[in-house]
Amino acid sequence: GSAPDIAGRDIANPLATILSAALMLRESLSESQAADRVERAVSRVLDRGLRTQDIAQPGTTVIGTQAMGTAVLEAL
Repeated sequence: GSAPDIAGRDIANPLATILSAALMLRESLSESQAADRVERAVSRVLDRGLRTQDIAQPGTTVIGTQAMGTAVLEAL
């Protein structure tokens, strides 16, 4: 859904959208290497303990939507 209740609050988790783009690269565009890179970037960010508030656990660092997107981009 569009989640209008959290729009503009920098708390949405962008990882599902990012991983959906990886799936599109793999399945629709036959770009499996690019998809692998995106998936590895997401894994690296999660391995660093970065989380949005909806998936945060004790010992992880909570960051916002923009920071999560930036972290994945930097991990690429």
